[in-house]
Amino acid sequence: MKFFNREKEIFEILSVLDEEPNNIYFIYGPINSGKTTLINHIINNKLNDGYKVFYINFRTLLISEKKDFIEAIFTTKKEGILEKIKDKSEVINILTKGVGIVTGIPIPEVELNNLFEARINDAFQYLNDVLLETKKCGKRPIIIFDVLENFVFQNLCRSAPKNLQMIKEITANGQKYLLKEIFQFLVSLTKEQHLAHCLCLTSDSLFVEYVYNTGELRGRVEYIFVDDFDKEIALKFMDFLAEEKLNRKLSNDEKELIYSYVGGKAKDIYDIIIKTAHKNLRDVLEEKLLNEVNIMEEFLRDLNYIKPEVNIRGQMIEVNKKEIMEALELFKKKYVVKLHDIPKHVYVYLINENILFLNPQKGILKPQSFLVWNAIKKVV
Repeated sequence: MKFFNREKEIFEILSVLDEEPNNIYFIYGPINSGKTTLINHIINNKLNDGYKVFYINFRTLLISEKKDFIEAIFTTKKEGILEKIKDKSEVINILTKGVGIVTGIPIPEVELNNLFEARINDAFQYLNDVLLETKKCGKRPIIIFDVLENFVFQNLCRSAPKNLQMIKEITANGQKYLLKEIFQFLVSLTKEQHLAHCLCLTSDSLFVEYVYNTGELRGRVEYIFVDDFDKEIALKFMDFLAEEKLNRKLSNDEKELIYSYVGGKAKDIYDIIIKTAHKNLRDVLEEKLLNEVNIMEEFLRDLNYIKPEVNIRGQMIEVNKKEIMEALELFKKKYVVKLHDIPKHVYVYLINENILFLNPQKGILKPQSFLVWNAIKKVV
């Protein structure tokens, strides 16, 4: 599928990459709002060969110690083939190729094995050397961490521990505060050395809130919000997809109906358009909503039997069903609620369960999607 819209975000990110590195940038937004698609479009279509992109994907990984982190960010494979990198000359060869994406920081296998026995700072030093060599080769390095919030310590939250709030407790071979060390290194790359642009992609709004409110990073981090499409753009996206996938136009009533169910969530709109090639539109929409309603009902039913707890500043706080229902009740008549209208332990739990999304810059909460919102209105 051709890339659609996002001119504003593209302009903003390109403007950042055109300047000297000076801040860590968080590109954040709700689940399936198109962050990774946006970044890949920019890398593959908007950057010239004066850039070199190092893409670190944490999507399928659970990081809780130094060894996991090192395995996640480095690669011993040559691009596109299974053969291992033998020496530093092959690393240099990789660095001098066109813009593209290098999935991981290239390293000879013997050096990677040595890093497992070394201090975490040795891993950072090797990464720093690679970025310096990249710059020496005439390339402007960009390092991208996708889904950085997968640095999870399993015992921090007894209910769906997806957030990063207490990751500072992690110990890696006797070294505490792995997350703090990582961000100190990223600050060194950007604010101090002006060596590489650092972009962190995340859907975890609690992670963003943690970073946003951490005084040590104040003045060193900037934020780019990638939201679902607004209504005007969503309707245009439907036209775009209908012509490309169905080879026909949608009526205004059809587009309004789709929007009433899924809003501007690009992934949901895409799924619906594809299915209407062989199914009735209203049936497709009702099936999608019914699935979300079933998930919501199951979630609320489970609260009759469990007493979930969340970690708030090191204190495990119990969340009860009455508090959850009172919070969800606020969304029956409006899509956006002020942050302080819901107790923190309640909204943290609802965010962990992928029901709510927090925008810390605006201090607001909203459902993860229109579908979730419609399910709330039906179930609560």
